[in-house]
Amino acid sequence: MASKLAITDLLALPNSAVKIPRLGFGVYQAHGPQCVSSTLAALKVGYRHIDSAQYYANEKEVGEAVRQSGLKRSDIFITTKILTPAGSIDKSYQKMLDSVQKIDGPDGYVDLFLIHTASMGAESRKEVYLALEKLLADGRTKSIGVSNWGIGHIEELKGFAKVYPPHVNQIELHPFSQQREVVEFCHKNGIIVEAYCPLVRNQKASDPTLNSVAKAHGKTVAQVLIRYCLQKDWIPLPKSSTPSRIIENADVYDFELTKDEMGTLDGLNQGARGAIVQAVTN
Repeated sequence: MASKLAITDLLALPNSAVKIPRLGFGVYQAHGPQCVSSTLAALKVGYRHIDSAQYYANEKEVGEAVRQSGLKRSDIFITTKILTPAGSIDKSYQKMLDSVQKIDGPDGYVDLFLIHTASMGAESRKEVYLALEKLLADGRTKSIGVSNWGIGHIEELKGFAKVYPPHVNQIELHPFSQQREVVEFCHKNGIIVEAYCPLVRNQKASDPTLNSVAKAHGKTVAQVLIRYCLQKDWIPLPKSSTPSRIIENADVYDFELTKDEMGTLDGLNQGARGAIVQAVTN
């Protein structure tokens, strides 16, 4: 399998012509020039998928890095997210359009637009999703999806959505919180699963199991965690502002975790208790 996975790998989104890179770069808590430089460093190494959000307050910087990179816009996959509704479908649509313009200018687009959370209530979820569908129909986003949504939230869309299933669900995923129920639901329904906090924010750097697997391959704990996500068919979104770490986190294609090692890492699951940000409610 090691030879089969590469940084250039793409996954097809459900009911869509769009393909998404299997490794993403997260920019949470990266601001100003630091966001521009770390995004540029990631693009230089070979990442082609950048994950931002309105809440991160760095959409403009991500756009700036893409322009400075000299790469074709069509070769880079950019995601952003809306956290709160604006009070009507049209107002929420406008709020999304503002993000698109920050990232890619007045005639631009993003590749994926997500609803950042399910915690806004059913009416608001409907408002924002319908605004997303309008954004998609207008070509200002190439695909749409959700983040931190459980099974019930996703199934609720069946009542009104033209685009079902959503293309993506981005949730916290790593060996300590595998969210198996919602992952299985997504995989069964063709929804691409993205893993945020795949490195557990470095809180498990001294975990003996992770270190033993890392040592066996001459790799770091972070590299093992990213490789684990890739072999699970999740799209990991590691973040770092350190150039050497950005390079290291992409250097995961010259080894393979064995079936036994994957089983050992699966055994670290603590369910919702293992989440450091949030586990979804199904």
